[in-house]
Amino acid sequence: MSNRSIGLDARLHAWLLDQLPPEHPELLRLREATARLPEAVMQIAPEQGRFMQWLVKLVAARRILEIGTFTGYSALAMALALPEDGRLLTCDIDADWTAIAKAHWEAAGMADRIELRLGPAIETLRVLEAEVSEPFDLAFIDADKTGYIDYYESCLGLVRPDGLILVDNIFWGGAVADPDDRDSDTEAIRAFCAHVGSDPRVDLSIVPIADGLMLVRKCSE
Repeated sequence: MSNRSIGLDARLHAWLLDQLPPEHPELLRLREATARLPEAVMQIAPEQGRFMQWLVKLVAARRILEIGTFTGYSALAMALALPEDGRLLTCDIDADWTAIAKAHWEAAGMADRIELRLGPAIETLRVLEAEVSEPFDLAFIDADKTGYIDYYESCLGLVRPDGLILVDNIFWGGAVADPDDRDSDTEAIRAFCAHVGSDPRVDLSIVPIADGLMLVRKCSE
């Protein structure tokens, strides 16, 4: 028994994965391909992908916005949870990483549900603010940490009331709790958490899954 969240050692993590429904074969192949990259640590954990799929279905999402694509695992996981008429728009700046993503989206039969926009995320968001007539149901922020506040503010305008904004890497490997860590990314996440925590437009929770996932609900107007 415990009155606080417990850590996952390798044995407990393996047990956790065994309790979840089988991972889609293309998600598994994509995760294995990404594991060979030097930047593999940037990919979300499979249990987080399953949780995000559950959230997509819980809010009956049809339109999803993602900031930060990497090799496309999170986009594919969420797209697989969408209804047939659902669509996901994701943005990134790296053509090489997203080329891997597109190949696996195609192999999974999800290429028609996922739109990729290459370029600085804040520029893509400004374009979306001007062109989108229908709000998104859910947004996922997993990009450069110093941009989190700007991405969040933009997402608040693009997501419907009672919609969700998910934000990754809130623990930042535990660095946020180390008072001696003054790295710019660590400080950016601390500032972001303080910003959202005092925002009356939303309510939030933080789930200790993988590297910490913040769940933000945009309050009804």
